[in-house]
Amino acid sequence: MKGSPFSHALTLLIFIQFATYMNTYCSAARPVQSETNTQFIKTSCRVTTYPDLCITTLSGYATKIQASPKLLASTALSVALKTALATSTTMTKLSKSQGLNPREAAALYDCVDQLRDAVDALQNSISEMGRKERSNFALQMNNVQTWVSAALTNEDTCMDGFSRKSMNGNVKATVRSQISNVAHLTSNGLALVNSYASITSPK
Repeated sequence: MKGSPFSHALTLLIFIQFATYMNTYCSAARPVQSETNTQFIKTSCRVTTYPDLCITTLSGYATKIQASPKLLASTALSVALKTALATSTTMTKLSKSQGLNPREAAALYDCVDQLRDAVDALQNSISEMGRKERSNFALQMNNVQTWVSAALTNEDTCMDGFSRKSMNGNVKATVRSQISNVAHLTSNGLALVNSYASITSPK
């Protein structure tokens, strides 16, 4: 018996989710980096809410990061952005699938918008981090923190849209799982930005 259009869409979503997972975590399978650089990442990740996720997603960039708090924070934001982009694509495809009830369709539509705003905010934060102008470091870091906080708010808002009990179990669980991953990465990025700002800010 042929599956429904919705079941095909959900299968596609699960496949994309797996691909996103592999894309996010493949760094862990790369050759072992310098022990000193890797230890720096492990120590730095202690300030985050999700340290294990922080270590897993950033250890593969140890050679690039070395022992630079700025590069650590910038890389964390880049990882969050990359995952947000992939998740946004997934949510867009799911929102166009058949078989969704009106509430699910509306929640997905809003989620796509929220993710789009989150992506923009993360891109702005990365651009701000890359600025070489240091005449007002405090203002620069405040701008970065504001953008990342905005991205996190957008991601949380997307998840809130799927908190209703009337939502389809599979759709709800899958969406919340994906968005939760992006939110956790963004949260870690913000924590590392805050840490960098605190240790670099002029006394």
